This record gives sequence, structure tokens and C-alpha cells, in this order.
Amino acid sequence: MSKPQFVYVTYIETTPEKLWQALTSSEFTRQYWFGAEVRSDWKVGSPFALSLDGEVTDSGEILEADPPRRLSYSFKHLKYEELRGEPISRVVFTIEPFGPVVRLTVLHDGFIEGGKYLGAVSNGWPAILSQLKSLLETGKLLNITRAALNKGFDAK
Repeated sequence: MSKPQFVYVTYIETTPEKLWQALTSSEFTRQYWFGAEVRSDWKVGSPFALSLDGEVTDSGEILEADPPRRLSYSFKHLKYEELRGEPISRVVFTIEPFGPVVRLTVLHDGFIEGGKYLGAVSNGWPAILSQLKSLLETGKLLNITRAALNKGFDAK
């Protein structure tokens, strides 16, 4: 039996290089990831951190970095007690030219059967990636608030 995982595919009118920049630049992630900043030097083996309002909420290690095609890091949730006990998961971004657009595939795996973290991820990634797509294509964000997003998965 396969382990639980989250997979999301979207098509974005941008270049692989601009999408890579959007995924790896704190200046950019703050805009579409509800204020969150990514921190790393994006070299294999380097630390990764996701920071929100000055607090590291998730951390990991860069597993693969092949700009602008593929990025992968381990992902350990730190903020909410109920989610902290779940195992380290893995996020993989695959960026592929697709005619005049780019296909972005996000795979997040390593979840435990019956755990709560998959539900949180399944609620969060679609909103984050929709914001990313909108920002790259139109320069504007969708009207999705962090409070609305957190309603679906706050462990508190």
C-alpha cells in the first residue's frame, strides 16, 4: 500500500527561471506565502527554514537543487504541538517547460497514515500555489487571508 502524499500540478505563464526565483527568494515568498520567508543558500545539504513573523515554523535540509528544474527539501513542522510529533516529510518542486508556459508539480510526501499533517498541507499548498500563480501571471494576489487559511488546519 502506498504512503499518504500530496501532489499538486499547475500551469503558470512564466519562465522556469522566474518560477525558481519565486520559490527561493524570501522577498517573493513573503508576498504569496502569507508573509512567510524561506531561508537557505539552496545548496544540497544546507539548512532550510520557513519563518513567519520572525518565528521559524518549519525547518529541514536541501536534498536536491537543480536550478531552474528541480528543488527538494526535507520539511519538519515546529510551530504547533499536535503537528510537531509527526515525522520529517519531503517537498519536491519539479519545473518543466510546457509550450509557452511552465508546469509546476509539487509533491509533498513522508506522512504517516492517520496523521494530521497531511490535512494541514492539503489545505495550505493549494492556497499558496494559487497565490504564486496569480502573482506571477498578473502581479496581484488573490483575496485569501492567512486567518482564513489557518482556520482549516490550526492545531490549536
